[in-house]
Amino acid sequence: MAEDTLVHAGIGKHGASRLPSVDIDSFNIELKDEDGFLGDRASKGAFQAIFDGWRKMLPKEDEDPFGDVASEDIGKAELSAVLVGDDVAAAAVVHSAIEDFAQELAFVIRRFLKTKAWAKTETIVVGGGFSHGRLGELAIARAEFLLKDGEEKVHLLPIRHHPDEAGLIGCLHLAPSWIFEGYDSILAVDIGGTNIRCGLVETRWKKARDLSKAKVINSKLWRHADDEPTREGAVKKLGKMLKDFISEAEEQGHKLAPFIGISCPGVILEDGSIEKGAQNLPGNWESSRFNLPASIVEIIPTIRDHDTAVLMHNDGVVQGLSEVPFMQEVKRWGIVTIGTGLGNARFTNRPAKDSGK
Repeated sequence: MAEDTLVHAGIGKHGASRLPSVDIDSFNIELKDEDGFLGDRASKGAFQAIFDGWRKMLPKEDEDPFGDVASEDIGKAELSAVLVGDDVAAAAVVHSAIEDFAQELAFVIRRFLKTKAWAKTETIVVGGGFSHGRLGELAIARAEFLLKDGEEKVHLLPIRHHPDEAGLIGCLHLAPSWIFEGYDSILAVDIGGTNIRCGLVETRWKKARDLSKAKVINSKLWRHADDEPTREGAVKKLGKMLKDFISEAEEQGHKLAPFIGISCPGVILEDGSIEKGAQNLPGNWESSRFNLPASIVEIIPTIRDHDTAVLMHNDGVVQGLSEVPFMQEVKRWGIVTIGTGLGNARFTNRPAKDSGK
């Protein structure tokens, strides 16, 4: 079909297990126990529940240092500030929540490490919104100590790029090498259960061919959960956002590649359909009659007079790809992303001679 040609010409397949720099050993693993999905024990909601539980354990005669504010309405920045503030009771509650959450995170990671796909993992990057800031850094560091105390010799570290930008920068590592030879920027999309973020990503390939200097020049966020659009309405809005960035790139003199990288929740099949895991997106994105990459090509058939190529992969995978330049001292590494659930992906670096870059 002509549609398939536009989506796949000159690039790899959606949801591919082999990319220019890495092999993807697994992604979106859903481990279960008798209580349900293990990832739910180390999600953003899990931390809020743990924090709320510690608030309820305060002696009844003591005033809640957080007042009447619901736990889910207290932001990470506020909790981080409490850690260095003068209110000892409030700090004790937050420290206790961090400790319990770190225990849960370490437990879930141990289970990942016991799977065949995650065997011999040397480093795990922790991404997602929770990882950004002092709160997340402490939880990640404590989880690493717990793992090493249990003889799992794995290094945990927060994702280097801001989580809002990692999902955009990671899209560069979906692109074929010819992109970097002739163009200086790409369009990237990061789709989540609450937001859709689009951005213009500068490769800076001439400064660093490993893409370690790549930068998000500009990005825009649409909180689709507030608008509750239909699936078609969401795609139409996304198309308009991308068209705006194309105009912006032209006005600023960028050599924009005819390539759009998309980060999306769920199991992404090679034809661009979504098998499962997209239940939080507006409408039914798992329908066999819906194909987001093909829809985007239909809206934006060309960029700078060249046929548009679109490539989509799982959001956890793409966040992890932003770390590729910094993972060259290890062979096997992974990512877990703390958000509504626990995204995950495991990578094996490919030899440089085979990378295509």
